[in-house]
Amino acid sequence: MTSQGQNSSDVESPDFWPHLGLSGLPKNVVERLTDFNNPKQEWRRLFSEVMGTFLLLLVAAGAGMMNAEFGNPISRTAAVVAPGLMVMAMILFMGRVSGAHFNPAVSIAFALRGDFPWRRVPGYIVAQFIGAVLAVLFLQAVIGSSASNGATYPAETTTHMAAFLMEVVLTFGLVSVILGTASGAQNIGIIGALGVGGYVALAGLWASPLSGASMNPIRSLAPDLVANDFTAYWVYLAGPLLGACLAVVAAYVLRGRGGGVAGSQAAQGALFTQAKDSHKA
Repeated sequence: MTSQGQNSSDVESPDFWPHLGLSGLPKNVVERLTDFNNPKQEWRRLFSEVMGTFLLLLVAAGAGMMNAEFGNPISRTAAVVAPGLMVMAMILFMGRVSGAHFNPAVSIAFALRGDFPWRRVPGYIVAQFIGAVLAVLFLQAVIGSSASNGATYPAETTTHMAAFLMEVVLTFGLVSVILGTASGAQNIGIIGALGVGGYVALAGLWASPLSGASMNPIRSLAPDLVANDFTAYWVYLAGPLLGACLAVVAAYVLRGRGGGVAGSQAAQGALFTQAKDSHKA
């Protein structure tokens, strides 16, 4: 819908189009507010990563903390399905803004794949860290349970190496699903949220008793940091990162190199996409 008196050149311009609620403002003001191609708008992506990771940690760490404080009212099934549903909701809600990473392993995998600029990776990881820590601090303050109850640790009946190998394989599968649903050959848009969220839930259903099925270094770091207990944290740092790297190799074997338009838009959102190969769908 165009505002009255606006000529067709303004409507067709790639640098400006009318926005609901902004049509009465001067054109230069609207451009500053809506020019997503301006690198200064990166704060929108970073805020999205803070917000999304905050909400993810609320359910991922919150279930264990709720159980510790209120006598185990949440079943293991509910505890592991909830993060999958939250990831699905967040991808649907804000995937077009930041790419909905919420996980350093995902950000690094997209960068290795060529779908995400390396210069943006540090900012994303810092944003994810802030969101995760804020969530755990909030949970500890509101629930009154130690953050350690929301952490991920290897089962007492297994070894750290077994938990490490499990996190490698689980993250390999997760990042493979993410890269696959975002690729030019297999891009399925927002329906990819079903695949990613479903995988998170399924991985937790069968593998959480052994390692906690973290698949996310920040998800495990935040409770450890707040509780000052880094028992076996190397498992949840090295395992997901190695699994993500192996998934990038598998993506190359399955689909060739990345950096196409579809994969770049899925990884970066739609605000400011930089595709390495603009001719590759």
